[in-house]
This record gives sequence, structure tokens and C-alpha cells, in this order.
Amino acid sequence: MDIRLRELRIKKNIGLNELAKKARIAPSYLSALERGLKTNPSTKTMNKIAEALGATVPEIFYNKDKGHEIRKEDDHNVQKDAFKRRC
Repeated sequence: MDIRLRELRIKKNIGLNELAKKARIAPSYLSALERGLKTNPSTKTMNKIAEALGATVPEIFYNKDKGHEIRKEDDHNVQKDAFKRRC
């Protein structure tokens, strides 16, 4: 998994604490994700971060440019989970 979380957060000019608050996760956990100390976030956590950043899970957690291919069914399942959570 290639996490682009920090890159996108900085690009959108959002502080770590602000994003953690928006995503309703601990700032320490978010920091650990950015630094690669935590590498297996739950689908729920990925969806919360994506929603708070205004991005998609694949944009943040998968990078096609570095050889990580996103299968359509994976993307569909993540989007379906996000939809269920909103309802």
C-alpha cells in the first residue's frame, strides 16, 4: 500500500490535527499512518480520512504510478462501504 496521505493533506493546506478532528480519529494514529508506522488501516478509517480530505480512498491509499494497480472491484467495494456508512 502506498499512502499519499501527507502529500494530499499538505496540498489541500490542512493541518494534521484539523484532519484528525474532521475524520474523527486520533492525531497520533493519523501521524503514524503518514510516517508508515501503521500500514493497515481499516476500511472505515480509510473512508473517514477520504471524506474529510474530499478525496477518494484510492487517491490516498493506492498509487497507480508506483505499480500499485487498483482493481475495479476493490474500488467499487470501498465506494459501496462509504455509501452504506452515509445511509
